[in-house]
Amino acid sequence: MSDPTCLPFAFPSVRGKKLTAAFDGGRLTSEGGVLLLAQAARRSGIAKKLAAVIQDRRDPSRVVHPLSEILLARILAIACGYEDADDLDHLRADPTFKLACVLLPENGADLMSQPTVSRMENTPGLRDLIRLGRVLVDVYCASYVVPPAAVTLDIDDTCDVVHGQQQLSLFNAHHDARCFLPIHVYDTATSRPVAMILRSGKTPSAREVRGHLRRLVRAIRRHWPTTAITIRGDGHYGRPEAMDWCEDNGVTYVFGLTGTKALAAKVEPTADHIRVVRAIGDKDAVRGFAETTHAAKSWRQTRRVAARIEATRLGLDIRYVVTNITTGTPEWLYAELYCARGQAENLIKLHKGQLASDRTSCRHPAANQMRLVLHTAAYWLMLTVRDAIPTTHRLAKAEFTTIRLRLLKLGARIHEIAARGFQAGQTLRTVLQEIEAAPRFALWYLTRPVQGTERVVAQGFAQLVEVLRLPPPPRRERENERSRSTDRSNSGYDR
Repeated sequence: MSDPTCLPFAFPSVRGKKLTAAFDGGRLTSEGGVLLLAQAARRSGIAKKLAAVIQDRRDPSRVVHPLSEILLARILAIACGYEDADDLDHLRADPTFKLACVLLPENGADLMSQPTVSRMENTPGLRDLIRLGRVLVDVYCASYVVPPAAVTLDIDDTCDVVHGQQQLSLFNAHHDARCFLPIHVYDTATSRPVAMILRSGKTPSAREVRGHLRRLVRAIRRHWPTTAITIRGDGHYGRPEAMDWCEDNGVTYVFGLTGTKALAAKVEPTADHIRVVRAIGDKDAVRGFAETTHAAKSWRQTRRVAARIEATRLGLDIRYVVTNITTGTPEWLYAELYCARGQAENLIKLHKGQLASDRTSCRHPAANQMRLVLHTAAYWLMLTVRDAIPTTHRLAKAEFTTIRLRLLKLGARIHEIAARGFQAGQTLRTVLQEIEAAPRFALWYLTRPVQGTERVVAQGFAQLVEVLRLPPPPRRERENERSRSTDRSNSGYDR
């Protein structure tokens, strides 16, 4: 932001060139790329969808900032790297943030301050949070143009260390910290988030896992009744109650399984062969796969178990997975299907590390769950921008911090002028309609007049390359336009 009251001053010259610092540059911002996020938010309508399910208890006659505006500003700030609510105290007057929230940069009112944002985060109750979770599932399902034939959902929890006396936080001996263990669910093949659930810092029980799966699958099948759903998770989620529910409701699963002596005895012939092959060839490691059927005492039936067996100079290592999938080799089942869940760990890092979703510092768990929802909405905006980049571009697979640095943190000068009518108004309206209906972002060079005839082209958005072009008019219209131009020139019409 410029300060016209400060007088310019000079620095020592550089190679004979005078160097002066001035503060009359106009309304400047370092968040020029936030308009990309605003376009993604308008297309998905995620802020309005979230606001629609929250009960706003404020007096309507005194409301200055609608709930959807507060949510949008908070989500945009998170995506731009401002994860704290008090960052809105200096972002509220930023011209690009005001434009993103459909406010004029100079004449429009400022955005909300930190207390308003904090009250918003503490507004939702339990029923509101349940509806917000359904909205996230609705956004995920709406991201597909047509219902997919099958999806694989990865479920996992992550350690969210706390530094206070937040409710639901518990000491976890495995992580050696007082923490939450929120559950993340992703469609790993597309990197799309499905659900985020804040929970206490202990391993989820069988009843809890079954309840989460039941509610999640029920919400998805309201949109996709015929889509085949596969649940993939580690040993935390391979509980008998969860497997029973999946089998009773037509859901396939692949869960990690803790090894036992009974399982080791069943795969011992294959394990012995692998040990011998490694010893004879004096190799560093030999890997093989085996499968068997197993029925633990707590299981109601026999289930298929695949084993990955690896012999090294340090000994034998065996890993197991249990599934109700009857097709495929054990190698495909473990190495390709189950191990693909490792990508979910990278998505959790994007959500937790690069969007700071571990900033759950509110005292009440409802407010912290609301923060998870807001950070997930910011994840959606960043993912939408990344998916709009052509696949051949080096940013198409970039992490969110790289996209933020290259596309969002752009210096810009905002100049508000009075609107003037001219004959091309219909063409501009057509262009805007095409932009709204386009499957990708349309980026236009921004121009502004400088010293009369000179024009400066802002090239900050040139890296996102797709530019919409209107189709040429029909031949008859071109001929008519040419004849009208000829008539005007012959009649002395001064255009």
